[in-house]
Amino acid sequence: MIEQYINQIFSGNCVDVMESLPDNSIDMTITSPPYDNLRTYKGYSFPFDSIVKQLYRITKEGGVVVWIVSDATIDGSETCTSFKQALKFVESGFNLHDTMIFKKTNPVPQIYRKRYNNEFEYMFVFTKGAISTHNPIKIPCLHAGLELKGTTYKNYSKGEQTRGKLANPVKSDKIKGNIWEYVVGKKAVDQESKEHPAPFPYELAKDHILSWSNVGDIVFDPMCGSGTTCVAAMDNERNFIGIDISESYCDLARKRIELHKEKMGMFYHQVDLF
Repeated sequence: MIEQYINQIFSGNCVDVMESLPDNSIDMTITSPPYDNLRTYKGYSFPFDSIVKQLYRITKEGGVVVWIVSDATIDGSETCTSFKQALKFVESGFNLHDTMIFKKTNPVPQIYRKRYNNEFEYMFVFTKGAISTHNPIKIPCLHAGLELKGTTYKNYSKGEQTRGKLANPVKSDKIKGNIWEYVVGKKAVDQESKEHPAPFPYELAKDHILSWSNVGDIVFDPMCGSGTTCVAAMDNERNFIGIDISESYCDLARKRIELHKEKMGMFYHQVDLF
């Protein structure tokens, strides 16, 4: 039964723990795996194929996996690991719903290697079947309320391309694009995870959780590290399950969860799933 796993952090091999989870039990997964020269993590291996297989089994129909990954540059060339992993997800039955970009406001400066400084990572959004939940984040339109005079826009239809009139006046907001920019490691909530070498921003996890899940859903991170996914899920009234091979990182994640319970000003109660 899934209830015994709810709102807990488990130390162990994520494949072993996932094998004990019921079929079709997870609404959403968000995680950032080790890759390339980081494929050994705290001395442990990264069984990628087995992870994808288990993720497909435990994800609900219509559920989402957000896979945040980048490529190392070895001998002057990028490894293409990101794309190889994306193709493996598709071969395993997932749909590639969206290829999103995590742009870093403050990327780490790199020694000049006849290439431009790397400022982003991929955020692949995979779905099991047709997506069930999308709560789109909206942003203000630059020219909200502007009265247009004959301006048109391109409408990319399936057949012949046509042109149509823009909304008049311009709407107040629009759906955010798929390039999301965040500062890394500077905000107080991200300083909580400074003992982990590569945490992703809390706001990134929060935005995906709000986008692809609903209150009371189960948000899963099989390589939860410092627990950012789990904390963001709890703060936004979702249930969470976290796994990490490192006991020290599990302890860090549990401490952050308790800290956020205190910040909420009340004892955290598990959201009723049933």
